[in-house]
Amino acid sequence: MSATSGAQRLRRLAFAAIPIGWVTVLLLLPYLFLFAHSFFRLRSGVLTHEFTLENYGRLFGTGLYPQTIFFSAGIALRVTLASLLLAYPLAYLLAFKVKRHKNLLYMAVIIPLWVSYLVRAYAWKIILGQEGILNGLLISLGLIQRPLEVLLYSKWAVMIALVHIYTPFTLMPLYASLDAIPAALKEASQDLYASRWRTFWHVVLPLSLPGVVAGCTFAFVLSMGDFIAPILLGGNDSALMVSNLVVSLFGVAYNWPLGAAVSVVMLVMTVTLLTIARGLEDRWSGKTVRRSGGKAVGPAGLRA
Repeated sequence: MSATSGAQRLRRLAFAAIPIGWVTVLLLLPYLFLFAHSFFRLRSGVLTHEFTLENYGRLFGTGLYPQTIFFSAGIALRVTLASLLLAYPLAYLLAFKVKRHKNLLYMAVIIPLWVSYLVRAYAWKIILGQEGILNGLLISLGLIQRPLEVLLYSKWAVMIALVHIYTPFTLMPLYASLDAIPAALKEASQDLYASRWRTFWHVVLPLSLPGVVAGCTFAFVLSMGDFIAPILLGGNDSALMVSNLVVSLFGVAYNWPLGAAVSVVMLVMTVTLLTIARGLEDRWSGKTVRRSGGKAVGPAGLRA
């Protein structure tokens, strides 16, 4: 029996070694190299392996880099809020109101994810351009006399494109969270003469908070690290997001140590955000659905 259990343990270790090694080589080691490069020194354009903290001193000692980070965070926050406002009602309709062809409609919502990112970004460039679809429509309706130049190459164009691109990422965990809510909880709320609004506020919304946190995390992290949409649609004033700054430091300025320092700070911010989001998900999941006497209890004290 011991030989059999030992062979099974070795087999499990062998199977586990493949994904662990894959993650180590493709994820952990690059992060370690990136962290090490952030402490190197650049002398006359030549990278030297001299330990220094001047990269972090330059990062936090000048206003450019913190301003760029806060600017990117502001764009990402607006995109996250807009994506949530669009995704939550749609997820609610799919979860509770649609009775037939629910899976088909859900697939129609996430079909844009099948299209290349570049195609979607260029599509908004065609729509918002001076000779684009939107300007042509407004001129044909007589609402404007000449094409509007403010539609393209602005932070608003960047946010519109990012909202379109990342709303499906917000919708998927929201729909999963709403669809998993037991119908008995809503029925119990209605049996207690609660209005639809009170049922939503005290039952549906608390139970969907883990999906809200997951969807908002997806939208914020992905839009914070986006650099293609700002290049195509942002122009000079809004193309300088933190991801574009990192690309410029690595590819144009050849200042790998400073680019690595900015990347490490962004990585720490992202990991902190993900840790907070995970804690909120666990906390709200434990509060909204708990077990009492073998029966699920909702946030409003309703027993299913």
